[in-house]
Amino acid sequence: MVKLTGEDLRIEDVVSVARNNSKVEIDEKAIQRVRDYRKIVEKLIEKGKLIYGVNTGVGELANVALTRDQVKEFQKYLIYSHAAGGGERASEEDVRAVMLARINTLLKGFSGVRPVIIETMAKMLNRRVTPLVFSASVGASGDLAPLAQIALVMMGKGEAFFKGKLMSGKEAMRKAKIKPVEFEAKEGLAVINGPTLTTGIGALEVYDAKKFVKTSEIAAAMSLEALNAVMTAFDERIQKVRGYKGAIDCAENIRRITEGSEILSQKKERVQDAYSLRSTPQVIGAARDALEFSEKMIEIELNAAADNPLFFLDNGGECLTGANFQGTPLAFALELLDIAITTVCALSERRLNRILDPKLNNGLPPFLSKKGGLFSGMMVAQYTAASLVCENRILCTPAAIGSIPVSGNQEDFVSMCTVTALKTKRILKNAYTILAVEFLAAAQGLDFREPLKPGRGTKTAYDVIRSYVEPLEEDRPLYKDIERVAKLVEKGRILEEVEKEIGELK
Repeated sequence: MVKLTGEDLRIEDVVSVARNNSKVEIDEKAIQRVRDYRKIVEKLIEKGKLIYGVNTGVGELANVALTRDQVKEFQKYLIYSHAAGGGERASEEDVRAVMLARINTLLKGFSGVRPVIIETMAKMLNRRVTPLVFSASVGASGDLAPLAQIALVMMGKGEAFFKGKLMSGKEAMRKAKIKPVEFEAKEGLAVINGPTLTTGIGALEVYDAKKFVKTSEIAAAMSLEALNAVMTAFDERIQKVRGYKGAIDCAENIRRITEGSEILSQKKERVQDAYSLRSTPQVIGAARDALEFSEKMIEIELNAAADNPLFFLDNGGECLTGANFQGTPLAFALELLDIAITTVCALSERRLNRILDPKLNNGLPPFLSKKGGLFSGMMVAQYTAASLVCENRILCTPAAIGSIPVSGNQEDFVSMCTVTALKTKRILKNAYTILAVEFLAAAQGLDFREPLKPGRGTKTAYDVIRSYVEPLEEDRPLYKDIERVAKLVEKGRILEEVEKEIGELK
């Protein structure tokens, strides 16, 4: 059970609700706060004050005043007109993350909705009514089109999955025994006016990226052992005198993973290795530090009043218009995440190259095959990794600088944060495969180091991989092996088993 207050939602809570179908509970103090703010909306309307999106049109039509009779009807037509989505379908877990984030925003009270709006969304989560949502959005005024598809289902319209089966929104709400809502003044706008698709997807991506970075350290440790690396570069003194926390933690993790290694305890004739090996703490460490920033930004947004206009209790009740729907902070957070993941992948591919190249791999057979010439070993698996690294580099081209004006130039600067979130998803998917190829090569390299034993953590990772993929004694199609290990990376299985053996990594 996740209790929602509007103040303390965390990324782990989003994962629990979105992926594990944990139920949500609404804090009663927060609901009372929502009631108090709703009174301000009603009071200002009664006074005849013009309020954007309440008794006026929206966007370029903001200067068109609505009559009292039109105010309620406008919210319905607002949702209809804004449900103009396209692009790829958002997954059910993504939409659940979005709904959770939007509930938390509305619980802050500043959006001025009635409690029934929040309670209806919470029932939809708890009873597994998940609207069909298309992902295309410019990220300001928030993720309007995708969120409008959620609002449609709240009204008993649109389409939704009920317990995984797609049907009409009306039928899904009926089966779940949830009464559709009729949006009153401000409420339709409040549901859609924030970058919440980006927030929900971004929360899941940050969670996955954290696991990926730790898993990349396990892959690095295996490669270091396969290459019989010089480990002085991982001495904590080197990292501490520079001072970056990410590098300090990365070096410590790799020392712990390789602890007890007979391979690495061998005497070395060389004094240092290539950058792709000895720069590992500095590079993965920088990704760790970037990820910390991304996580902070996403968690701020999870608990933010991301809407316009906003209502305040000051001076007997005020309405202020601004731009808290603007997704640029999220765009920057996820663009940085893209760069971090892609850089970690580039380093992985370079370690992979060294394991395969007989001129660089410190005594391993060419391309990890006992019969080079007849067999090509893992030669072409590197091509796959190289291709995906290149694709990720292209995907790192920032969407956040790609504003295209909309709404007759009233909305003349938009964040494109949702485009960033969608490409982050693709980057992560590619990253799992890149790391999988390194894991396969490193495991094969360790086979050639026998009878010397690897470290405790490295041995655990090796055993997980070998429980799914046999050693490459002779050439065979590798695509299934790569796919299996990529799934292990994505699901965090290798990380989970290594942490069981040596304790939680930093």
